[in-house]
Amino acid sequence: MTTSISTTSQISSTSVLKWEPATWEDYLRYRDDPNPEIVRLFFNGDSLFVDMGKEGINHASVARLFAMLFFIWFNRFSDLTVSDLGGCLIEKPKKQAASPDLVLYIGEGVPQWETGKSRYIDLNKWRVPDLVGEISDTTLASDLDEKKKIYADLEIPEYWVIDVLGKRVIVFRLQSNGIYQQIFQSVALNNLPIALLEETLHRLNEGTNISAASWFGQQIANLNVE
Repeated sequence: MTTSISTTSQISSTSVLKWEPATWEDYLRYRDDPNPEIVRLFFNGDSLFVDMGKEGINHASVARLFAMLFFIWFNRFSDLTVSDLGGCLIEKPKKQAASPDLVLYIGEGVPQWETGKSRYIDLNKWRVPDLVGEISDTTLASDLDEKKKIYADLEIPEYWVIDVLGKRVIVFRLQSNGIYQQIFQSVALNNLPIALLEETLHRLNEGTNISAASWFGQQIANLNVE
């Protein structure tokens, strides 16, 4: 039997990076807290992950880098509608919820907020994103385990884990059996080589995220992705 969390005060900063037994109603109390101190929330069936940390330099730098890389890539290779909704809560009511660092919609069916409606992405109403990702500064183990399972259960086609310390980009593609398999070229980004993303991450050792993004733009200028 699941022991629910009766009040939001029962998970403190000491619970960061720990999954706690919880109900959907517990999740909603955190989500709708009028005085939130929470950065991100994840819920999976009967457990809750509350990230109460603050975004550090490494996490912020890499997150903004990847937003720039998305812009540069799609500006170069696609005329499709693309929307970056990184950080927005994604919910399958009463089943799962997550707030990925990276959330990418490609093509039609991009979620739009409507007056009086939920501010979050309700997957009973909207289609799943084409790609989600986690910036793994201090959460690598969970990103490759519990969160990976959430995204597979939500049937999100492509999942990226950016290992900040290891300068790795680990990309998974959902297979017909519902299991993620690692790939080395992005399907969502039209055969973008994952090795190029890792090279771009290494550029942070030599400069800033803006200079790294500029280098990436130079590398793809003559790239053939057909």
